[in-house]
Amino acid sequence: MAFEPRQTSVVTSVRGKAARIGRGLELWLEEERERLPLWVPVALAIGIAAWFVLPNRLEWLAFCCTMLAAACGALLLPPGGRMRRAIIAGGLLACAGCLLVWGKSMMLGSPPLARPTFVALKGEVRSVERLPAQRMSRVLVRPIGMPALPSLVRVNLDDASMPAGVGEGAIIAFRTRLMPPAPPSLPGGYDFARRAYFKGIGATGRALPPVAVLRPATAAPRLRTRLFEHVLERVPGKGAGIAAALATGDQGSIAQADAEAMRRSGLAHLLSISGLHVTALIAAVIFLLMRMMALSRRAALDRPLMLVAAGGGALAGIGYTLLTGAEVPTVRSCIAALLVLGGMAMGRDAITLRLVAAGALVVLVLWPEALVGPSFQMSFAAVIALVSLGEHPAFRTFVAARDEAMWRRIGRNLAGMLATGLAVELVLAPIALFHFHKAGMLGSVANLVAIPLTTLVVMPLEAMALLFDLGGWGAPFWWLTARALDLLLLVAHGVASSPWAVVLAPAQSGAVFGLILMGMLWCLLWRSGWRWAGLMPVSAGMTMILASPMPAILISGDGRHVALRTADGGMAMLRARAGGYARDVMAESAGHDGTLQALTTLPQARCSPDLCAVRLRGGGRYWNLLLTRSSVKIDNAILARDCAHADIVVSDRRLPGACRPRWLKADRRFLARTGGLAIDLDHGALRGAKASNDEHPWIARPSARPRGHRGGQL
Repeated sequence: MAFEPRQTSVVTSVRGKAARIGRGLELWLEEERERLPLWVPVALAIGIAAWFVLPNRLEWLAFCCTMLAAACGALLLPPGGRMRRAIIAGGLLACAGCLLVWGKSMMLGSPPLARPTFVALKGEVRSVERLPAQRMSRVLVRPIGMPALPSLVRVNLDDASMPAGVGEGAIIAFRTRLMPPAPPSLPGGYDFARRAYFKGIGATGRALPPVAVLRPATAAPRLRTRLFEHVLERVPGKGAGIAAALATGDQGSIAQADAEAMRRSGLAHLLSISGLHVTALIAAVIFLLMRMMALSRRAALDRPLMLVAAGGGALAGIGYTLLTGAEVPTVRSCIAALLVLGGMAMGRDAITLRLVAAGALVVLVLWPEALVGPSFQMSFAAVIALVSLGEHPAFRTFVAARDEAMWRRIGRNLAGMLATGLAVELVLAPIALFHFHKAGMLGSVANLVAIPLTTLVVMPLEAMALLFDLGGWGAPFWWLTARALDLLLLVAHGVASSPWAVVLAPAQSGAVFGLILMGMLWCLLWRSGWRWAGLMPVSAGMTMILASPMPAILISGDGRHVALRTADGGMAMLRARAGGYARDVMAESAGHDGTLQALTTLPQARCSPDLCAVRLRGGGRYWNLLLTRSSVKIDNAILARDCAHADIVVSDRRLPGACRPRWLKADRRFLARTGGLAIDLDHGALRGAKASNDEHPWIARPSARPRGHRGGQL
């Protein structure tokens, strides 16, 4: 009996199971047919993300070919099925996304400067961004008669050396040391080089005094600049910078302590012009227009007041977007608002996830590079969470208006606001941990006070103050605005001072972040019971983030700054006089929220003016580190002896071949290939900030230095 032939072959059995699985998928997609269009921008975004993640042309082409092969393979599925159409559309959209951002990078980006250089520069000022809190300005300059330089450079100019007449259209001359835009100094750090490439900036530097104005600015400052200066002059107290940010989107005048408190308390979204501000402005304009037109009996009876008011709100939203610099969150909010107004004008329910998907699709087609920035990710994630929660039947039933006591209505509204705040906070936490290595935990509580205070008190008072300033009567409104902003800052500092205000995590890989994002989208975009399957990748990703070990050693890309984790969980810096920026970057990348002590104070460190020897424990053994501290030449015999006793050697210069540590020699030559390093001693692993075969166009590739070249003027 054991050797009797099977009555049903294996092939037939597998084919039957595959058919049943296919029918089940088709039934599920039929149930979710109204949600399928929401995945169009997701498929396009996958292709865009692939171009940023994959390092070189060969892998970009391989990705496009793979997506096209998947689309062609779907043609073999039974015709007429939704699965067949979904795979074909997804493959083509992913391929199109990769080609879209690849093509834009080739046509519109600005290659970085090849190497640092001192230069006497003459150029035309394209824009001036004031940063009163830092007592300087950022000036975009187009070099004149200097073809060896990029077409646009950004220089910092101290307020003390800023001459009169520097404005848009002015021609200035100064000396500066230009650098390529800075890449990430550590793994997972902020990539300014990538952002500068798509903004057309090829070099950065600091202008050295004196700055000569060869031709002063002839045109009047832009309306945004004049409004910024006007608000700063009129608002008394510490809230002037926040008032200017609410009006113009320019955060340069906010004190560092206040900005940090707003971030830690989860209120930083109030400072960037986004959906909250655009919606409040459009709603106010529609309300005023409706009330004013309703005063006319003929207009109220014979004219489509809602259509006219919606048109006025649309114009106000577009104007506000242009005034505040047309940043991605503002453009996204404006597009969404215009679609909502169009739906209202046609008598349809326009606040849906399809509206969000349409806005995301427009932004990705026009600015595909915005996908990898935290602004795009956080703004769209927050809106998707809000709309998904608002569409849920249970939530809509809970917050629906009903005939009940006042205290119950107020409590229900507060509970609804708290629920939306928690939903947004949960969705934004992984994004904040990936980009900033910290996420606010009490933002939902702070927003219960801050959002109504900002939308119902601060912004209306500021609008009234600007309106009455036309007649010179705005001072009382500015005083009230300042007092409301003092209350907002009080809330921010109070929440930020709590030990539970933020959760920290070290820098993470993009694979973990992508796993979490796809899981969240799976939960938010579908509606059937299968949506909860997305909790598995979200839970796995968050577990990996929270359980990931803190790096024991962090090394900056130039080798000058080294941070070590101490036995008590603290952090110590090699150079005690390192600037605040270097310290902040080191602390954030390590997931450390305390102060960084000097390495020389550690009992296990032995330091001279030129070298530091440190003994660290990790992975069940002791590691010997040797760090250079100065540029003084060390005798080769002494250096070779000390390197032989060290496991890891770190230096900001090139070390001779005689220096041979047992495991790693991270000198200037090595760091030029890897960028900044994060080292995990428990597993003997290291992670670099850049790949050796990275062919993205914002990577500076030094050209061969001409013979006899010693720097200086180009």
